[in-house]
Amino acid sequence: MNAAPANTVAAEINRLHEEAKQHSSASRAALHAALVAAWHAGHLLIAERKHVFHRMGSGAWLHWLKAHFKGTARTAQRYMRLAQSVTDAAFLQGMSLRQAYARLGIATEPKTTGQRRLRHRLPAHVFLANRLVRALKRRPGQTTEEQGEAYRRDLRALYEKLRPWFDSAPVGVLRVNIRPPTGSDTL
Repeated sequence: MNAAPANTVAAEINRLHEEAKQHSSASRAALHAALVAAWHAGHLLIAERKHVFHRMGSGAWLHWLKAHFKGTARTAQRYMRLAQSVTDAAFLQGMSLRQAYARLGIATEPKTTGQRRLRHRLPAHVFLANRLVRALKRRPGQTTEEQGEAYRRDLRALYEKLRPWFDSAPVGVLRVNIRPPTGSDTL
């Protein structure tokens, strides 16, 4: 067999592998640089907001942002929450900005445009929970005994679905003691 073409292919594969590793490393470095820049911008925005509040009052902050900040007010708010939530930028190592926001509980807009709605079905237990919340918000006099019993059955199914989430909460997370609804509970 001819070993020369195999060596050429292997050399090209190895060259491309090294190139992929370099790009991956550069990508991680760029992600971290973006996070650090957002974190620093958040600290500067917090300091400037205090300065604007002191000089011009609280109502001037959005006007200042509109005049001086090239991003949106929502982006400025996320940067400030990022800066308030993280004391050391090293905590953010290896995360994208969106991942850091998600980990810190900072809300972001979906990646889809406003004209396009996401078309997905909610999980059954979320749909059931929403239905039950709407039903329970009704005035107590509007619920018949038959409806109350149906709600208790639905609550039992919801309880069974949600209970594992609360039982498996990690240490340090608030555990909630949920008791299943019984037939004697009134809605």
